Amino acid sequence: QVRLVESRGGLVQAGDSLRLSCAASGLSFMSYVTGWFRQAPGKEREFVATISRSGSATYYADSVKGRFTISRDNAKNTVYLQMNSLKPEDTAVYYCAADRRTAYYSIYERTYDYWGQGTQVTVSS
Repeated sequence: QVRLVESRGGLVQAGDSLRLSCAASGLSFMSYVTGWFRQAPGKEREFVATISRSGSATYYADSVKGRFTISRDNAKNTVYLQMNSLKPEDTAVYYCAADRRTAYYSIYERTYDYWGQGTQVTVSS
């Protein structure tokens, strides 16, 4: 069965960096577009970043552009989210997701087939 397992998040201070990883199993990882989403308390889940199958193309939400970097290692079936200059407003549960059908990359939740369980990231001021 397909599994996406995010690494543990954590509690960090504003300005710190944190890298999340998401290990995939049970699917042909390089055939999937992958993405990161997040959900803050009391808010709907929102798009953060996405990466194409080869890793050659990425797209970011404006709120994280220039601070976050998405990457992937197809040999390890893993997608990463490097988060720098973290802000309290980045506090959320972060989810990775995999999309089999989209041609390039996707910012839309509805296109993703599989989701991880989520990992909490808390940024204190």
